[in-house]
Amino acid sequence: MRRKASLVLLAFAVFFTAMSPLMRWYAFPRLAKIPPSQYQNAVLEAKNPTLIDYGSMSAKKVDKVTIVQTLKGNVEASEKIEKSADRDVVVWDALSYIQDADGKMVSKVPERYIFDAHSQEPVHATGEAVDGDPVKREGIEFKWPFLTEKRDYEYFDAQARITRPIHYKGTRTFRGVKVYYFEQTIPWTKVSFPKTMPVKGITPESLAKTGTTRWYTTVRKFWVEPTTGAPVYGEEIQKNELRGGSLLGGRDKVTVFAGHVKMREDYIENTVDLVTSQRVLVLLLTSYLPWGFLGLGILLLALSLWLEARSRRPGDPEPTASSDPEPEPVNA
Repeated sequence: MRRKASLVLLAFAVFFTAMSPLMRWYAFPRLAKIPPSQYQNAVLEAKNPTLIDYGSMSAKKVDKVTIVQTLKGNVEASEKIEKSADRDVVVWDALSYIQDADGKMVSKVPERYIFDAHSQEPVHATGEAVDGDPVKREGIEFKWPFLTEKRDYEYFDAQARITRPIHYKGTRTFRGVKVYYFEQTIPWTKVSFPKTMPVKGITPESLAKTGTTRWYTTVRKFWVEPTTGAPVYGEEIQKNELRGGSLLGGRDKVTVFAGHVKMREDYIENTVDLVTSQRVLVLLLTSYLPWGFLGLGILLLALSLWLEARSRRPGDPEPTASSDPEPEPVNA
């Protein structure tokens, strides 16, 4: 009976030991992915920034500027692209809506971001665009890959429509969560005017006719939770200027926007909570289950060997029955 039990335990030991690397190196790359229907938003604020007044074409200080960033998964579009791409694809319809302290629109820039659901690498397909202009992204945007590494990545800047390195600057702790800190600098770059302007009658085409151009620079900062690859916090120190042309009345340049943009406190708390819960799911596939299966396999193997050893141990000798002495013959 012990022999049969040891063989059963040995079979389970082999099964769980084999499942350990399979869970990490086979199941995880296939199961860990961004859902196509994911929806999320974030609110960022710049307090006391400089903002242009298009009425007087002059820059002035304002109380604050609010940026609402929305990412909405487009399931129908992703399913359509998957048929030709032959892989899991996510399509995010993004919108950056900027408003002043009075709630008036400053600008809004729509964006369609198409990427691989597992690796977060960009997927080039019809519809990939920023503010209605077709683009061909290189590098990541919005999110880092699962199991982010301590290295530089290529990051796409939507305003400049260019990809530049975003540098790993060290490991830190943010709100009790271990994060990797990344930083990117985009030098002064000539960029397009937003297609939606806050003043009627002013369009990118009318501005272009004046010879005035728009320039942009930013220092972008992200605190990224490495297991999920999700940023838990972000900041930008951004400047926009109008330069040259007849629109400025002889001036060389006018500031369009200059400010330090930071994520609003309530959205920091929500983001940290969300990322912390998602981290457990990723660790389940990369650490908890693989190591748990390996430990269970070793334990079952040890128990199997112990039972096998017990089954081979010789039994105790049975006691020898003592016989009564033969009766001596009686002489007649």
